[in-house]
Amino acid sequence: MAASKPRIITLSKREGQSFGFYLRVEHGEEGHLIRALEMGGPAELAGMKDGDRIIRVNGTFVDNMEHSKVADMVRKSGVTVTFHVLGEEPYKQAKDNGVNLAEPQSPTGQSQTTMNGVSAPAPKPKLCFLEKSSSGFGFSLKSTKGEHGIFMIDVVSRGVANQAGVKQGDRVVEINGENVESARHDQIVQKVKAAGNIVILLLVEEDTDKYFKHKSIKPGVSLATVRYLPHKPRIADMVKRADGYGFILKAHPKHAGHYIGEIDKGSPAEQAGLKDMDRLVAVNGEGIENCTHEQAVDKIRQQGNKCCLLVLDAETDKMYKLGGVSPLLYWEEMRASVPSHPEPELEARPAPTPAPAVSTPVPTVPAPAPADVDHKPKLCRLEKTVAGFGFHLNGIQGVSGQYIKEVVKGGTADRAGLEDDDIVVEVNGVNVEMSTHEEVVDLIRKNGDTLVLLVAGRAVYEHLKSQGIPITAQLLKKEPTADIPAPARAPDEERKDQHKDTGKDNETERPATPPPQTRARTSSSSSSSEGEEERL
Repeated sequence: MAASKPRIITLSKREGQSFGFYLRVEHGEEGHLIRALEMGGPAELAGMKDGDRIIRVNGTFVDNMEHSKVADMVRKSGVTVTFHVLGEEPYKQAKDNGVNLAEPQSPTGQSQTTMNGVSAPAPKPKLCFLEKSSSGFGFSLKSTKGEHGIFMIDVVSRGVANQAGVKQGDRVVEINGENVESARHDQIVQKVKAAGNIVILLLVEEDTDKYFKHKSIKPGVSLATVRYLPHKPRIADMVKRADGYGFILKAHPKHAGHYIGEIDKGSPAEQAGLKDMDRLVAVNGEGIENCTHEQAVDKIRQQGNKCCLLVLDAETDKMYKLGGVSPLLYWEEMRASVPSHPEPELEARPAPTPAPAVSTPVPTVPAPAPADVDHKPKLCRLEKTVAGFGFHLNGIQGVSGQYIKEVVKGGTADRAGLEDDDIVVEVNGVNVEMSTHEEVVDLIRKNGDTLVLLVAGRAVYEHLKSQGIPITAQLLKKEPTADIPAPARAPDEERKDQHKDTGKDNETERPATPPPQTRARTSSSSSSSEGEEERL
């Protein structure tokens, strides 16, 4: 019956935020109802409607479950959850006609999965990293005679497996990078035991498994999500100064790859979070693991005055290698989740609680109270990188004023001095206090890769307004550089007052007493018993 086919909706949120709806059960109504949708929230943007019924949560049929258990499943899903939902009328029709909603629908090319209002990518296998505790991994394995596959069962609530993203009914595809789909039950058990205290599993959930089988696709690590893995690669956005990026790229004598070394204090490399012995795996999203040292150096130079590096520390590197995972999977997922420019994202006040009934809200965490500050705005200059400006622009529908949210740590906005809840006063010299959200977004987009924002913290903004003081860049003239962060400065300005020797001199790379101009170059190279290295 076509009317009874559920819609598949995936919602994604940030830590500390809500999915933007209330889950309810009501007297005289069957099912788990969607109510009080927040305007502009993930649920509303994804197409959820008031009165929709949730049929499945992450592939598990819940229509016959207690409300508290369903709410708990949603909470434990973390920042992403997938629902099968039916509209109010289709749900009632299905119930009246005795349709078995528990029977899974076969995937078809006509079904449309959405994530926060746009088409979602195909479902993915998941990589789960488990480190055994004193009580074990917290799961059992099950196989059924005559059926293909080994499945996860008895997943202990809040146990190692559960916290690593393992769910009841997940099918095992790989163990530590080795495909085990054709292995017997006892062979898989032995492989898990042989792994010792640490194991990476490639798993497919029930709906994902059906999707892959329908499409005749073999699930593999190259198609997996890495969002469950505990150790993350890092993305370092850098803008070159007159004396370079402030690090050396070198080859390790005992390990393959390209490694970061000799990071100058206060340099763009240090500000971007690079650490000594980080392994460099990509430049602006292009993998360099198969490049020679000279080719890797050339890749960075070809980016001009700014580049974006993907690096791994030793612990993350070890984990990714154990599972045979490419760090570029992380790059792709991050690029999909962080917009390249501020999106028109409306933030609404939480809707009032409906009439008394059993309900489970997902509350929004209130912003922390501002700390003591001086009463000055900030002038922040941003240069867009491949990861964007690194913030979201938020507004409340029907209310004037736009403010900064979700500043990406270590990103362009963070380095320029922007903070969550800063109120935007000017965009490239144009006052936008009375502009609509769409007008401000359009103004930002029109200015390309360079953005100058005059902003004020909430306490500063309210104080200046209460005193009748216009908020302009003129307020900064007494101390013109106090609030202008270093990354905003032009290369010629940097050259005038930042030509200095750090005291770290590579004898094989430069003359024993080089002038400052030599120290600032980015083209010198050297060879030593420890391998090749390059100042960048």
